[in-house]
Amino acid sequence: MSAIESFPGEAVPDNGLLRFLTCGSVDDGKSTLIGRLLFDSKTILADTLHAIARTSEKRGLEVVDLSLLTDGLQAEREQGITIDVAYRYFTTGTRKYIIADAPGHEQYTRNMVTAASTADLAIILIDARKGVLTQTRRHSYLTHLLGIPHVVVAVNKMDLVDYSRETFDRICRDYRDFSATLGIADVHFLPMSALRGDMIVDRGERLGWHDGPTLFDLLENAPAVHGAHAEKFRFPVQYVCRPQESANPELHDFRGFMGRVESGEITVGDAVTVLPSGRETRVKDIQILGQSLPRAVAEQSVTLLLADEIDISRGDMIVKTGELPSVTKQIDAMLCWLSESPLDPRRKYLLRHTTRDSKAMLAGIDYRLDINSLERQAAEKLAMNDIARVGFKLAQPIFADPYAESRGTGAFIVIDESTNGTVGAGMII
Repeated sequence: MSAIESFPGEAVPDNGLLRFLTCGSVDDGKSTLIGRLLFDSKTILADTLHAIARTSEKRGLEVVDLSLLTDGLQAEREQGITIDVAYRYFTTGTRKYIIADAPGHEQYTRNMVTAASTADLAIILIDARKGVLTQTRRHSYLTHLLGIPHVVVAVNKMDLVDYSRETFDRICRDYRDFSATLGIADVHFLPMSALRGDMIVDRGERLGWHDGPTLFDLLENAPAVHGAHAEKFRFPVQYVCRPQESANPELHDFRGFMGRVESGEITVGDAVTVLPSGRETRVKDIQILGQSLPRAVAEQSVTLLLADEIDISRGDMIVKTGELPSVTKQIDAMLCWLSESPLDPRRKYLLRHTTRDSKAMLAGIDYRLDINSLERQAAEKLAMNDIARVGFKLAQPIFADPYAESRGTGAFIVIDESTNGTVGAGMII
């Protein structure tokens, strides 16, 4: 029986949604790994498989090039590298997955940051022939910076080093020495061959000396989204629903606050506080499409009805009483600059935090991080792909948590109002 089959009539568990990221140095085999995972888990449509088989044959390859499943851009296929972030969605029957295949080149750091911002697990690939490289350290730092809680270090291309256990152990020691300086806690090491399929879904016959789980087993059993630790309830208000014209008299006094639960959970009857007013009340009802629910949890989009009539608008936040975030007009953050135009310290930008917008001015740049050496350097401006610790002064207060505690309320984006383009992404310290 394969890893994804079950007996007829057997109850199939639902392990929830897992978003994971693959990253590493150029040509470490990220795209091939994803293709192998999709192929061996039998989640590729027949016509898709036939199409990449034909393309592989035209290139004179003896085996199907599974990396074509993710390297979709023409420029990527011509260069044999991944440039943009390629997303793939699949399900195994017990869990749903969203895969982000991040680029390996340094000049695409912003793409890596985008892919990592929503991931719950990162697979960092290392070429068994090359060991821990500068790009390995860079991607590991970004993984840690963006708060990805679980890391799998996949030592790939073991078939090219004769499946040597000594080589694998040496790479594991080197990575542990480096990761200890960053404080990365949850790391699992895995030898594999994405090309041959060893230790991806099936164990294979050439890595018998490794008694740990396969990559598929690790993914299936990784903690569910928002399940690693208790979170505080955060509900940024997106829209105030007040039906003005309805034949139903019960809707005349309806006042619902619509939004997405960023973290935590809420139950009917819980005491809540509305920010920025500080008014306190209780949750009278929780609805989805007019149907009442006893509670709402993280990532659900719901409508909250409150026991008291309070003036609330878009950009306000509803939290549990006694679990207040910081209400502040000044923040310190790690900022990744995404725009080709450098950060101008004299300009005003728009800072978007959850559903709230505020004019923002740069208060200062503490340092710029050399992403390769991880050294801190003095800087007066930031160019594309730069990462720095900065301060912002805001015209309007935001309701923020440290990014390490809540990715939903600890993150923000910076918008250039003249172009309406997103020019920066930050994590509040």
